[in-house]
Amino acid sequence: MAGAMTAGVVFGTCPLINKAQAAQKGPPPKRRGVVVAGRRVKTVDIHAHCLVPDAWNLVKGYEWASSLTTSLDNHDYGRQLSLSAVEERLGVMDAWGIDVQAVSINPFWYPAERDIAAELINLQNERLAELCSAHPDRFVGMASVALQFPDLAAQQLEQGVKKMGMRGCLIGGSVNGTDLSATQFNPFWAKAEELGVVVFIHPQAGVLAQMDSRLQGNGFLTNVIGNPLETTIALSHLISEGTLDRYPGLRICGAHGGGYLPSYIGRSEACFDQVARPGGCKATQKHPREYLKQLYFDSMVFTPEGLRHLVAEAGASQIMLGTDFPYAWTARAVDHILGTPGLNNAQREALLGGTAARLLGIRA
Repeated sequence: MAGAMTAGVVFGTCPLINKAQAAQKGPPPKRRGVVVAGRRVKTVDIHAHCLVPDAWNLVKGYEWASSLTTSLDNHDYGRQLSLSAVEERLGVMDAWGIDVQAVSINPFWYPAERDIAAELINLQNERLAELCSAHPDRFVGMASVALQFPDLAAQQLEQGVKKMGMRGCLIGGSVNGTDLSATQFNPFWAKAEELGVVVFIHPQAGVLAQMDSRLQGNGFLTNVIGNPLETTIALSHLISEGTLDRYPGLRICGAHGGGYLPSYIGRSEACFDQVARPGGCKATQKHPREYLKQLYFDSMVFTPEGLRHLVAEAGASQIMLGTDFPYAWTARAVDHILGTPGLNNAQREALLGGTAARLLGIRA
């Protein structure tokens, strides 16, 4: 029965993971228990991707859905997910030391018209809910929403949370070129605050179209630089345009360590503090740094010094474990937190899963 329930959901696979699994001999690795100060702690991954192949039957005639085709083809997403495929994912989670994943889908549907967007989102959320129901101790769902229609997105979020057990949602860093701070999105933000759920902001591939030509060439700059930049812009607008003032109860998490915002918040402060402010640098209700306490960030900053600095700027209470699953460049995300110097045991527990468990309603 579980296999039937989970059919139709595909989790991203990665060549590095596949090669590592192929090289293993004998039985799969046992589930790694993460221990802090002699005590087993639950680890929760806030940043984990998947796709619903069933969606292709709905959207294959639309040009805007080409990115889904690319994902399915390029990342070996084409086959329907069977129970054995779920077990493969769980095996990787076990090896990485991940107890629970908050699974989500990157938006590709923002150009879609209302009717098809509604049908697509309902299908995706149903599939995620089925997966989480089949494996309630390992997965929680982050709903998809059609944010190009803010009123519909608010309805979808409420339905996902109240009827499907979703713990939040994932949205892009902008919507068809419009920043998330635009007043048209207020109905969505109001609903997210009312429900008290996590809104995970993740950049979309190629969204910074005006910079694409400069991000070509060696180095995968569209991702390495472009993704954190998109998150930085999104969060900065939510601060500077007053969204966080209008909805102070929002629980927003910025992917990839919040981009460059936490590490470069001093420049925003300098703008705020100048007696004669430059044009376009108007004072916010609070000091820019104070807004970091309203935001959350995943731990994807790659180095111990980067994580130590993120903790110093934003606070350990605002950071959650993120792996960017299935991409193996963060396969050691748990060790990244355990090995960062200067953190006390309470801080490590908060980063590894304590904060995420509280925000997502996961039993400790």
